[in-house]
Amino acid sequence: MSENTSDVIVIGGGTGGYSTALRAAHLGLGVTLVERDVIGGTCLHRGCIPSKAMLHAAELVDGVAEARERWGVKATLDGVDWAALTATRDGIVARNHRGVEEQLARAGVRVVHGSAELTGPRSVRVSGAEPGVLRARRGLVLATGSRPRTLPGLEPDGRTVVTSDDALFAPGLPHSVLVLGGGAIGVEYASFHRSMGAEVTLVEAAERLLPLEDEDVSRHLTRALKKRGITVLTGARLLDAQTGESGKGSESGRGGRVGLGGLGGRETVTATVRSARGGEATYTVERLLVAVGRVPVTDGLGLAAAGLATDARGHLAPADWSRLETAAGGVHVVGDLLPPPSLGLAHASFAEGLSAAETLAGRASRPVDYTAVPRVTYSGPQTASVGLTEAEARAAAGPGGEVSVNLMPLTATAKGMVHGRGGMVKAVAEPGEQGRVLGVHMVGPHVSELISESQLTVAWDASPGDVARHIHAHPTLSEAVGELHLTLAGRGLHQHT
Repeated sequence: MSENTSDVIVIGGGTGGYSTALRAAHLGLGVTLVERDVIGGTCLHRGCIPSKAMLHAAELVDGVAEARERWGVKATLDGVDWAALTATRDGIVARNHRGVEEQLARAGVRVVHGSAELTGPRSVRVSGAEPGVLRARRGLVLATGSRPRTLPGLEPDGRTVVTSDDALFAPGLPHSVLVLGGGAIGVEYASFHRSMGAEVTLVEAAERLLPLEDEDVSRHLTRALKKRGITVLTGARLLDAQTGESGKGSESGRGGRVGLGGLGGRETVTATVRSARGGEATYTVERLLVAVGRVPVTDGLGLAAAGLATDARGHLAPADWSRLETAAGGVHVVGDLLPPPSLGLAHASFAEGLSAAETLAGRASRPVDYTAVPRVTYSGPQTASVGLTEAEARAAAGPGGEVSVNLMPLTATAKGMVHGRGGMVKAVAEPGEQGRVLGVHMVGPHVSELISESQLTVAWDASPGDVARHIHAHPTLSEAVGELHLTLAGRGLHQHT
């Protein structure tokens, strides 16, 4: 068994791991990256990238219906070539994968394929394709990511019962699907399947969809999803699920819009759901998609050898958040292994990786400001937010404290009328023209592309007056953001409070 010493050892090649490795290498450190699967991790191969590629295809499908029904464009959709669609998706993933590998190689990062087990705070045993012992002069970075949470008695089979990791890689598309979980992942998959013509039931145990987002975001999103024909059940719980044989499916999805042919003749799932009011109903669907969260991956990592242990939810908390360093000096954590306030988002893990690498290089690094990390759900419609919700801002203000809130429908702008899909933008701020903007929340078309301005606004403690000085292009959806702040600054043009 070979032995190798590097300045830094990174375990896990997902977004958090490879960003750590690249930054550390760019700072002149010798880096070894250990990955037991494929470089890029869940985000690149099973999550962010393939799912957003498919959601883009879903948006194109919806666009055909809009062109015909709203704009008089005599467009028809004969069907979707599933093989061609997935080939495009896979090509995008493969190109990104090659790009990351090439970046690591150019930076001089040594990539070792195998499973890593800690034998101490600065040593690792690797088994598998490239066995060996690795030692770190400066430290280790744990970036092993997460996997979908499953439910007892509801084991995924990759066909009828699926998780978010394999939903888009399951055979064909179903005519009907029950999505269990109304967080960002569940909402995105519900939206995708509805666009592809499936009957969709979305079940969430909390009182509203996207329970961590602002209540107005949840309300507008729920209304939009219901308008699209998705059955939304909140405050509801799955009681039981049984698989059985199905008959032949119909030749098209709901409304005859897509015509994918379904999974006729295969198994179905009969799910019993208890509603918020206590009633029970059964749903027989071709696919049940479990999207009830994710759990950190630490199996076989050997944390005890470094004197470390996870918390009750499987996270590994740093002793020093400013350095992302654990109680075992020299062992740092990034990505999904971190507990809240880390967000389990790919772009947050990029920032964490940069911070950890700079710390290991002896550089001063500003800690990640999790309040200023944008959150996006790529459903139809999209949601995007940054900073505090209205409820959080009011709680932080305390008894007698004041919070200024302004909300504007996107259809109040000319471009919003052109899109014709509703939506809104909401700002939460401290009182007065010079009070800080505490949060911005959006629902509507393409709002994922609007949130960056508000991320800067919140991160830089800008006031409504600061934003109001800047001119937004006309006609754009971004005008709604500008108008919100103009009004909060007492200079409203089209909107008055």
